[in-house]
Amino acid sequence: QVPLVESGGGLVEAGGSLRLSCAASGSIFSISAMGWYRQAPGKQRELVAQITSGGSLNYADSVKGRFTISRDNAKNTVYLQMNSLKPEDTAVYYCNANRLKRFAWSTPNDYWGQGTQVTVSS
Repeated sequence: QVPLVESGGGLVEAGGSLRLSCAASGSIFSISAMGWYRQAPGKQRELVAQITSGGSLNYADSVKGRFTISRDNAKNTVYLQMNSLKPEDTAVYYCNANRLKRFAWSTPNDYWGQGTQVTVSS
């Protein structure tokens, strides 16, 4: 198991900002993509943003122009800068590491963080 340690969630007023961080720890050879998903009560988990090892980006339409994902490959860390937050952004945010290989010969696997709560008040 590869721990993904998330931080940065919390309570913020509408229009405010938060920054989420997620670091993959332990021996890591490569990670194809890292990203953030979220799940609001009663809803399915959805992709928020994803960044590949080569820097390709993918955002949900609902967050384009407000959220920015970035990645430090050397630290195996992904960040999500969330600006102009709206009440509908309220959810548990989960970090994802896609096709992570512990060693060159390892079978790639996907890993999830424990989730961090983001609450945006109106």
